[in-house]
Amino acid sequence: MFLFDTDVITNVLKKKPSKRLLKHLAAIPSNEQFISTITISEIVYGAVRSGRAEFHLRNLETILLPAVNVVGFDSKAAYICGQLRAELEKKGTPLHLADLEIAAICIAGNFILITGNTRHFSRINTLRHENWL
Repeated sequence: MFLFDTDVITNVLKKKPSKRLLKHLAAIPSNEQFISTITISEIVYGAVRSGRAEFHLRNLETILLPAVNVVGFDSKAAYICGQLRAELEKKGTPLHLADLEIAAICIAGNFILITGNTRHFSRINTLRHENWL
């Protein structure tokens, strides 16, 4: 199963999305495609800040959400997130909280994270991730 990071999902909604990404998506059954509630929050935030909130929110509601499964940030993910946050801060390599939450959801649910930020997420040894962009 695959969890898509925000940068991947927003790429799909671009005028010219990544052909490589679209090819991968076409090969995966829809029941294996997930986004997190954290990604929804990031998309809503970006939409409202864009000045074209109505347009972007409509795309979210009519195009994206019907096409994917949504997974939430539960207590298992919260526990993992807290551990990751402490470990990375101790090493001097912290990550943004939203990214930690997405990574924790992946680890808790045994997902592979699909992201363009592989260098960024490579700080988390237990996280499986791939770049389809």
